Amino acid sequence: MRRIAKWLAVLALIAVIGLAAAWATSPDPKGNPATFEETALAPQLAPMAEALTLAVYRGEDGMPATLLVTGFDGTSVTGIPLAALGADETGDPLRDLATLPRLPGAAAALPASPRLRLPYAALLPSAPSGTIHIGTGTNFPEHAEEANSGSVFQFPKFGAASPARTTIAAQPGILLDYEVELCMRFDRDIASLADFDAALKGVFLCGDFTNRNALVELADPDNLDSGTGFSDAKSGPGHFPSGPFLVVPRDWQRFVADTRMTTAVNGERRQDARGGEMVMDFRALVAKALGDMERPRFLYRGGFNRLAPQGRITADMTLMSGTSEGVIFTPPSRADMIEGGLAYLLGSGPLSGEGLVDRVKREFLANELASGHFLQPGDRVRHGSNWLGEIEVEVIAP
Repeated sequence: MRRIAKWLAVLALIAVIGLAAAWATSPDPKGNPATFEETALAPQLAPMAEALTLAVYRGEDGMPATLLVTGFDGTSVTGIPLAALGADETGDPLRDLATLPRLPGAAAALPASPRLRLPYAALLPSAPSGTIHIGTGTNFPEHAEEANSGSVFQFPKFGAASPARTTIAAQPGILLDYEVELCMRFDRDIASLADFDAALKGVFLCGDFTNRNALVELADPDNLDSGTGFSDAKSGPGHFPSGPFLVVPRDWQRFVADTRMTTAVNGERRQDARGGEMVMDFRALVAKALGDMERPRFLYRGGFNRLAPQGRITADMTLMSGTSEGVIFTPPSRADMIEGGLAYLLGSGPLSGEGLVDRVKREFLANELASGHFLQPGDRVRHGSNWLGEIEVEVIAP
């Protein structure tokens, strides 16, 4: 018996040493790596022969009006009101543009006046006015690898868009993450691919901030398309900033493929990708969305919702592209799992009333919060683009 006890003690010591070594040597990533283009981002207006750049502002009557943008700098934009070119004022920039008898073909052909100069703070969101939009997950290959996802999925995102110069509150106890995306809106409801093909399409830069706690607690990591987690994680005030410009390409596929989108946090580069890297382009995303409109399978705030309430993509909704590699969130590390397992055993295991997986999640979230590497008050997030302008978001205390 004494010899058995001795060998058991030796085995226990070996197990403890092995566990300690596994814990001590566990990687502790503070974000996902990304690749960056060698050429620095050079924001500019798309040539008018390829696309028209619009911005939305409030006219003297307080109603939304549309500006054909002809120039911009770090503080303001310059342009001609579409109404001065003969467009109707419908309150919707795409519908305004559609009423022009002839679309401008070159900047040199525009009249010299009237011209408006507006500060960025005067611009309204380039996103439509609705409060339900269609989000997209793992539509860029490298980000799909980060998330261990084998397919593209969609979910409803709830909340109104904020403008290109805005703030978001970092709530206590919440892991706040960023994502840069391309977004598309339409001048009409989209109930078929024929509607999509016929529609006037506007492309704009957007952000998609994420409450990672909600994803860890609610999402099914083995089935990201389960309908749980993503709507709760990506909805709410400030989670959907939109760029200053709404760009209407003459060839949307070529334009989107060339459009570059980037993220920097406090000047440090985090994301850099082009629309051509999307697994599904916007037409394919429309087809996917229209095929998933019937069943209310998406959980949000305790209730289940359809992807779009009216069974189609309405003109007040945004279709989002998904993001590229370089977000902050990484899965639990080996050390997180070891700490969670030990906490579970020391906390009476099954008798505690808490499952092992739930305890590991709790330890993981606590460790991530303690590290402080997610967004914090005082951080500045900048989403940039070659054609779509920039979004600047200040993270503030609640």
